[in-house]
Amino acid sequence: MADTKREIERKYESDDSGPPDLTRVPGVATVLDKGVTHLDATYHDTADQRLAASSVTLRRRTGGSDAGWHLKFPVAPGVRDEIRAPLSDTLPDELAALVRSRVRGNALLPVVRLRSDRDVRHLVDADGRLLAEVSVDTVHAERLTGDGGTARWTEIEVELADDGDPAFLDKVEKRLRKAGVRPSKSTSKLARALADTAPDTATTAATTAAPATAPEAAPRRKRRSRAVGKPVTAGDHVLAYLRAQRDALVELDPAVRQDVPDAVHRMRVATRRLRSTFRSFRTVLDREATDPIGDDLKWLAAELGLDRDQEVLAERLRSSLDGLPDALVAGPVGHRLTTWAEARHTGAHGRLTGILDSRRHLDLLDALDALLTDPPLREKARAAPEKVLTKAVRKDLDKLTGLVTRALDLPPGTDRDVALHEARKKTKRTRYAAEAAAPALGRPADDLVKAMKSLQDLFGDHQDSVMARKTLRELAAVAHAAGESAFTYGVLHAREERRAELAEAALPGAWKSLTKDLRPWTT
Repeated sequence: MADTKREIERKYESDDSGPPDLTRVPGVATVLDKGVTHLDATYHDTADQRLAASSVTLRRRTGGSDAGWHLKFPVAPGVRDEIRAPLSDTLPDELAALVRSRVRGNALLPVVRLRSDRDVRHLVDADGRLLAEVSVDTVHAERLTGDGGTARWTEIEVELADDGDPAFLDKVEKRLRKAGVRPSKSTSKLARALADTAPDTATTAATTAAPATAPEAAPRRKRRSRAVGKPVTAGDHVLAYLRAQRDALVELDPAVRQDVPDAVHRMRVATRRLRSTFRSFRTVLDREATDPIGDDLKWLAAELGLDRDQEVLAERLRSSLDGLPDALVAGPVGHRLTTWAEARHTGAHGRLTGILDSRRHLDLLDALDALLTDPPLREKARAAPEKVLTKAVRKDLDKLTGLVTRALDLPPGTDRDVALHEARKKTKRTRYAAEAAAPALGRPADDLVKAMKSLQDLFGDHQDSVMARKTLRELAAVAHAAGESAFTYGVLHAREERRAELAEAALPGAWKSLTKDLRPWTT
């Protein structure tokens, strides 16, 4: 069974003399010598080093108190989440799943072996509480693939104790710098090993993105490969936005599998942003290439929605129930709601994990890589961004205006609920188009993003009320069949009706107010 540990550490160059006297660090009462540990780690990656390209490390290590498999994901500079699994001869399935979005169908191979003599010291305070662990590592690196060689170095590593104050590391660094010790130029031992043992004629993949396979046949329009750099043309800006969303899909995959709060929502948003961008900027990218990918993105968003929609609905119903006076709660409503939510979540999450492992999902990631490597650009992609992007955003906004006007003209009821939901979807698309255009168009696009977010929240509250009322009717029927009172479900249903009425009543005024802010886009 794997467990996760947040690792906060800093690395420093060493000339083999070791660290200075650290009892002079504020807060440190004693430095305890914990002896020397011998560590032997083999790092695994694909042949093109896809994990290293993402600053992800996967190793099998013996020696020390935490022998086993370690998978590390970057969180921030000097901060990584380390997921550990027991020592075994082969990579545990649970860790293999967490790198699948990056590895895809490529084999994981031993790439580097690091043997280290670790001289450990503990920095403790006056109460004997551990503040940080300082180690002097003498490292021998050996590349296991190609014609790479070997390398040796010594470094100092300072790791913050669990639940420690990160500011303490600043105090340690100040003392180290005064003694002439400088931060390491490498972000990790693996990064240094790959650089120091690389064949002279090879280019280390640790600083380059993993290559993608382009589709076998190009669409009618000639494709033009685009280098990743500062956006200049309309095509550059659209591709930069798409690239950020593709990266989000890949990077959020492990968090979704581990059921990290909000991870499913963020992945679903990235999926929708990709599909919306394809649809909004058809004058930039050839739809013959993007439409099939868009279909798969629609499928993925729907699968993600099964878990996310249930999560939002459960939170809403719990909050509503908690807000009721005790006198209005009849029967085991809270228990039934919890049982319903847990059962739905367990089923949805299990299905979603299967979706992320599916061939269709992995092929979708490959297709996105291929498109971004060799994009199907149209003629307008080469143009300056202002005119092209403004026209695309304005087109989405015009369609949104028509949908909102139609919805507000309808009487309350099912038809209006459907119309408002369609307007909500178009609001999101307009928002995402403005987001993609914002780096080029500046404040007008930023203001439009804010306006669409405000409108989206209003539409969202109305739609959530529609779904909440449907669920409450279903729960009431189950409770009634079990001989329980359905009174409380009726109370909650009435409150949801009122919330929907208030949202609908606020819409005309909110839309009128927004249209004033949208004048730069409608003139």
